[in-house]
Amino acid sequence: LARFPMVWQPFFHELSIKKGIFCYHFASVFFLHFINCGLSPGLLIYCFHKLNPRGRIIMRYEIKGDNLPVVIMNLESGESIITQGGGMAWMSPNMHMETTSRGGIGKLLGRALSGDTLFQNIYTAENGNGVIAVASSFPGEIRKFEITPDKPMIMQKSAFLCSEKGVELSVYFKKNLGTGLFGGEGFIMQMISGTGTCFAEFDGSVVEYELKEGQQIIVDTGNLAAMSATCSMDIQTVPGVKNAIFGGEGLFNTVVTGPGRVWLQTMPISSVAAVLRNYLPSTSG
Repeated sequence: LARFPMVWQPFFHELSIKKGIFCYHFASVFFLHFINCGLSPGLLIYCFHKLNPRGRIIMRYEIKGDNLPVVIMNLESGESIITQGGGMAWMSPNMHMETTSRGGIGKLLGRALSGDTLFQNIYTAENGNGVIAVASSFPGEIRKFEITPDKPMIMQKSAFLCSEKGVELSVYFKKNLGTGLFGGEGFIMQMISGTGTCFAEFDGSVVEYELKEGQQIIVDTGNLAAMSATCSMDIQTVPGVKNAIFGGEGLFNTVVTGPGRVWLQTMPISSVAAVLRNYLPSTSG
């Protein structure tokens, strides 16, 4: 590190820790040649921070709105995002929209079964940088996920909000029929796979847990928002007849088993609907 000016040393120290000593030596040699050519060191630092480890441009975004959130994305010229139908809240005039099925009938129906719209919209920034905002449809939180081929995600129906073009949305069937019928999220969930940044909307506040191999967590109906694809889930009957009948927790709970990460939501929309139902006027006679 002594060969570099003091201002650049923290950057290369971080690079050697995160990417390994080989990457450090390669970058240091490249840096010296960069300087010898008379180019600005700031330009090199910008390039390193602009690209993620896979060489992909990092999406610039911000999430605003507290419990009524919106994600605002600043796209480079030519950069695109995918939203569900009707997802756009506002955008700059140079955003070009294209409606697509992104596949055949099978993918189209699969997305519909998983709670998404039949068609998706692709928004692309043309002739310069662009801005587009996508708002949530229910009070809660918007969370960002970095999807890779080896780290897909399982989410509740209708969780998908928007993503980069490299992300794929498909239907996920629970292997256990009992889990699908009684686990609280229905028989079908969403599988988020591919490569890129994905934004999802969850109901209420979100609490995360990291489960070790074989570690379990018992979740009430509808509170499971998302989990790593490495996790498995099943149903568990509430023990005791008195507990099941008078406990108010229903007959079944969902059991999630690690390894992997779990995202739990505090206010499932189904629970809110059940509460509001008592205050709605009756339509009978």
